[in-house]
Amino acid sequence: MKLFSSKTIIEFKKILRPHKYKKVFIITGKNSFFLSGAKEITNKVITSQECNFFFKKLKIPEINELKEIIFKIKKIKPNLILAIGGGAVIDYAKIASNIINTENLERNIQKNSCPIKKHTPLLVIPTTAGSGAEVTSNAVIYIKNIKYSVQGKSLIPDYFLLIPELVMGLKKKIKSSAGFDAIAQGIESLLSKKSNKESVQYAIKSLKLSFPNYINFIKKPDLDNAQKMCLAANLSGKAISISKTTAPHAVSYPFTAHFGIHHGHAVSLTFNDFLKFNFNNIKYADCDFSLKKRYDILFNLSKTSNINEFDLFIRDLKRKANLETNFKKINIDIKKSMPLILKGVNLQRLSNNPVNLKITDLKSILLKNK
Repeated sequence: MKLFSSKTIIEFKKILRPHKYKKVFIITGKNSFFLSGAKEITNKVITSQECNFFFKKLKIPEINELKEIIFKIKKIKPNLILAIGGGAVIDYAKIASNIINTENLERNIQKNSCPIKKHTPLLVIPTTAGSGAEVTSNAVIYIKNIKYSVQGKSLIPDYFLLIPELVMGLKKKIKSSAGFDAIAQGIESLLSKKSNKESVQYAIKSLKLSFPNYINFIKKPDLDNAQKMCLAANLSGKAISISKTTAPHAVSYPFTAHFGIHHGHAVSLTFNDFLKFNFNNIKYADCDFSLKKRYDILFNLSKTSNINEFDLFIRDLKRKANLETNFKKINIDIKKSMPLILKGVNLQRLSNNPVNLKITDLKSILLKNK
């Protein structure tokens, strides 16, 4: 049985005012809801409201399951949507709180012309310390195994709670993947073409927390490092909500869609190669800031002196977190899978990379880890 701080319970109860939110629709994952302790805390807080549950079945947010959620919300007409889970749960909830009509939904999402308008307030409680989706203005959805984004300010949840007790007991594999996603988002945000002073500050604050706490959170979790990783993820979410992510994220999605690689792990597969590619091609950088100075920030945060030391620093984090990046060892024939991977690359995220990439560059990077 988990013990939750009285402050957390008070904050939760304050949001879930019974007189305002009499009917709550809860989107969650069956495993995470029971194993994380989410069931225990919701039982303590939600005592007089009518509750309806949707337990997601798929690992990634997929269009047909999204439609099922929207249909149930339309039928039930809740006063509040509560998302308790990881990135897929939160992405479902963000889109479903903004869309009530599923007619032409696939086409609208594919054409990036999906009309969104918040129809039901949304409370998000993440059970992973990773994407910071509780504060971002976009959500991911897969259509025929290709990743698309729904974007807009109304997607930002109305409320969120960071509860470290819910992330402490996660499996090491999930903590490793989610935590690396937070680190990758912080680094990519610093290097993104769309970064600005605000996103840089969020990214720096995030990395100051994630770099020293990531491995201990995986191997020796406690309330302190769990809280810091939750905050690191939240800050990385705020950073990429402004700057968006870059090449490592752009290439990661087909590895998740086709091979079932957890998102953060998928990002890690090419992360170091893109880091070095961007640094080695600084003179070709297509951004309105000094890319060299941004790397200097990363060297300072990691207590390294140059790109090779920083590369080793990130590789050491991945090694300690057991994030395997050799394609053969994770049963991926990269030569055979190359057309599938290239087809699934997210061009929006790729366009944020500080150095423009050609198809030949992507192929070369992918083949390095064969």
